[in-house]
Amino acid sequence: MNLLFFGSDPFALPSLTALLDSKHHVLDVVTQPDKPAGRGQQMHPCPVASLARERELPLFQPASLKNTDVIGHLRSRSADVFVIVAYGKFLPNTFLTLPPKGCINVHPSLLPRYRGPAPMTWAIANGDQETGVTTMYIAEDMDAGDMIFVARTAIDECEKAPQLEERLAVIGADLLLKTLDAIEKGTAPRIPQDHAHMTLAPMLTKEDGHIDWTMPAQTIYNRMRAFQPWPGTYCLWEGKRLHIHEAAVVSKPATAKAGSVTESDGTLSVATGEGLLYLLEVQLEGKKRMATDAFLRGHRIPTGTVFT
Repeated sequence: MNLLFFGSDPFALPSLTALLDSKHHVLDVVTQPDKPAGRGQQMHPCPVASLARERELPLFQPASLKNTDVIGHLRSRSADVFVIVAYGKFLPNTFLTLPPKGCINVHPSLLPRYRGPAPMTWAIANGDQETGVTTMYIAEDMDAGDMIFVARTAIDECEKAPQLEERLAVIGADLLLKTLDAIEKGTAPRIPQDHAHMTLAPMLTKEDGHIDWTMPAQTIYNRMRAFQPWPGTYCLWEGKRLHIHEAAVVSKPATAKAGSVTESDGTLSVATGEGLLYLLEVQLEGKKRMATDAFLRGHRIPTGTVFT
């Protein structure tokens, strides 16, 4: 089939690569415009744009999808289907009827759970033991379209968001090819979502990374795994942010106030709402990341100190 591929973020790269190696034909790669970054504010392409240029693919980078000229261009390509993977922008409703075989999305969750822009992050943060990828037809409401295929996978108890994203991106690429083959054959199912079991995965904010020590140690640890690389997890100590990069949960009871340092002689443990959290790698605001024992050699933190 002939298709247009909409994608921007690294999660989309395995899907685009799989399509280029398949029998399907990518007419255009549609992605976000290059953006200024770094100290010099030089223009940098998103990962999908970089791959498209490397493979010498037709690249279309509209600033807005609502422009009538943009819609006219996409209509003129006469694609059978639009494929959307981590594009980063919503498709206007006028797009949904342009391709005769529909608009297909690869979404990294087990829909209807975790509709929204951060499904992998919130699956880890909430301590889920399983997640997956769903292919679906795009509908007017966000991530609410009929499902086509689902692939499930376990979440390792130590797995962090970047690792899970890499795995699901590969799973999603395989599921996308299976989906397109079924659409081409006319055998693709349309499975309505059970909206009663819908949950949301909202965009992260910097404040999401601020540790609430009244939470159980396991919950804080899950959020530490989930909120990488951004916003990270941090607390305040002497008016500065102390970022927590690695930690371990200890299930023995915490008798001290939540946020209180209970050990600081070579190891650093903090009382939580349930259990203790051992901080293994930390980074004080403006300083280098380091192992906790090295950090404590240069910073005195008496027991009883309260992190906020």
